[in-house]
Amino acid sequence: MQNTVIGIDLSTTTAKAIAWNAQGAAVAEGRAPLSLERPEPNAYEQHPDAWWRAVQTALSGVLAQVPADSVAAVAIANQRETISITDAGDTPLRPAILWLDERRKAEVATLSTKIGVERLHKLTGKPLDWAPAVYSLAWLARAEPDLFVRIAHIYDPHAWIVRRLTGEFVTSWASADPLGAFDISGHQWAEDVLQALPLAPDKFPTASAPGTIIGQITESASALTGLRAGTSVVSGGGDGQAGGLGTGVAKPGTAYLNLGTAVVSGVYDREPQIDPAFRTMCAIDRDGYILETSLRSGTLLVNSMIRQMFGLDPDADPGIFRRLELEATAARPGSDGLLLLPYWNGVMNPYWDQDARGCLLGLSPDHGRGEIYRALLEGIALEQAFATNRVAAATGTPIESFVAIGGGSASNTWCRIMANITARPVIRAETAEASSLGAGIAAAVGIGWYGSFTEAADAMTRTGAVFEPDPALADFHAELLELYGDLYPSIRDLYPRLARLNRR
Repeated sequence: MQNTVIGIDLSTTTAKAIAWNAQGAAVAEGRAPLSLERPEPNAYEQHPDAWWRAVQTALSGVLAQVPADSVAAVAIANQRETISITDAGDTPLRPAILWLDERRKAEVATLSTKIGVERLHKLTGKPLDWAPAVYSLAWLARAEPDLFVRIAHIYDPHAWIVRRLTGEFVTSWASADPLGAFDISGHQWAEDVLQALPLAPDKFPTASAPGTIIGQITESASALTGLRAGTSVVSGGGDGQAGGLGTGVAKPGTAYLNLGTAVVSGVYDREPQIDPAFRTMCAIDRDGYILETSLRSGTLLVNSMIRQMFGLDPDADPGIFRRLELEATAARPGSDGLLLLPYWNGVMNPYWDQDARGCLLGLSPDHGRGEIYRALLEGIALEQAFATNRVAAATGTPIESFVAIGGGSASNTWCRIMANITARPVIRAETAEASSLGAGIAAAVGIGWYGSFTEAADAMTRTGAVFEPDPALADFHAELLELYGDLYPSIRDLYPRLARLNRR
């Protein structure tokens, strides 16, 4: 009896395969680690063959626990804004360039000028920022021209795994569009962008609607993974959109909030709205879009502060997080006059300023570690409140609550601060594996278990603890948020001067 679907979550550091039943319960799991290669400063790469080996291991782990005949379909959620290139024989020309890679920063101005900044934003839904992988392709054209002219195929991670599982050169709309070369309204590769590179459309995978069957497991893939040959492979999507679907965000009014390495939040909308307050992604439900805000400094910033400012090692002493939270809880709301701007890695929405950096305002001899740590958690929450209010104002749709996922969502302290400062309930998702579940939901829709994504999400997602805003602190936090909103505009002109000084 085919009573499970498998959601593959190919993230930056791990490949996970989880078997889900029709009620959204995880019945088996396999995983395998992925390592990062650092060929030079600010460069991040992985070999695409490592993705496939990790997926094989993860699938084999699942199928050691459930019979292959029980699996009705497989779908993929993938790390976004990452590309691999191959030659005419489909052999990789070099390691894949990851979403973390900063070598493409210098290409943003040149390529966007060729296309037109407003035209590029409207076509792709992506404001002017170095995140989209289209700038990695522009960097390859300049830095590695001998390889660039040999490109026959361009893969995102979703397409790479689909090729290995089915032999098809296909990806999902929701995996193609984060590359920044996809027409999100027409659901096709954007010719204006490809001509500016220049690259022919046939070098990119066919982009299919999420939640549709795009191939079957081949005999060779069956031998390597344990999946039954002929099992359906369903189009999934980027891990961000999949995570939103896996939290049940499939209609307007609720936002998902991923408190992970980066802090990413998204709301659903029926229209591909365009505004500097967010970047627009194709949703996995085929019909709508995810309006996404992102702060590159999430748990990445937390760990950086613990190591570099406090001189502590969370790997050697995991209990340090609990102790710091107790110290932060002892500090008063507002961190006794400290205000932190969490732009350690630049700022995306709504300013799109890659020169911006962090700021800690109000330090005095009376401030200790607890106040600084609380200011960090409050700063990230203030940024999220600021970003979410901008999205609500731009769309005209109130955002009533957050469903929280990611490592940071396990912290009661952080969830409580987030609820108080954003003035919205924060609802913890029952599963931490929302991206895999989102892929599982796509698979369930693709094979007809449910008639719609909304129906599937309602049936397969659950929530846990709810953190309500404290009404007694509402006025204080509203004033604090107003102060926070004035901070970046007050110092923004200093950033380019500081950047120029440090480039000498």
